[in-house]
Amino acid sequence: MSEGIDLSDLKRRMEGAITAFKHDIASLRTGRASANVLDPVMVEAYGSRVPLNQVANITVPEARMLGVSIWDKSMVGAVDRAIRESNLGLNPIVDGQNLRIPLPELNEERRKSLVKVAHDYSEKAKIAVRNVRRDGMDSLKKAEKDGDIGQDVSRSQSEKVQKMTDEMISDIDRLLAEKEKEIMQV
Repeated sequence: MSEGIDLSDLKRRMEGAITAFKHDIASLRTGRASANVLDPVMVEAYGSRVPLNQVANITVPEARMLGVSIWDKSMVGAVDRAIRESNLGLNPIVDGQNLRIPLPELNEERRKSLVKVAHDYSEKAKIAVRNVRRDGMDSLKKAEKDGDIGQDVSRSQSEKVQKMTDEMISDIDRLLAEKEKEIMQV
């Protein structure tokens, strides 16, 4: 008889969902500037779409300003267009090979919509964690049914999987609460 399922693999997959969630909420704009705001921007460059950070450096010179230094002078128009069309509500100011992007003050309505987006991201992360739990539980049931593990081992491991799932979901809730507080802070 074996020891059941690989709990470390399940934990790694659940942590992957949390890492993706952290990346998603980092791109949400709060009251202060962050280079992550421009992560979703894709630029039409050299016949394909590439992330903005592959054609320019992004800096945060001030609390309410982003700076974009474009490496290739011919790309300035494409980068400007990509940022304007990204639905981030940003209007770059072209200054030679550089763009200055002032971040407008967030109003109450915009803050609430950002919180809703953060909640959507957290729900996706929770679903991903629960899917990993389901995979683990299915593997345990199959192993028990096939006679590879006993009932005691199966019950013990399913409790561990459930405990791990609960911890991951509480981590997601904690991260969401922190981000929500950050977004709503005036």
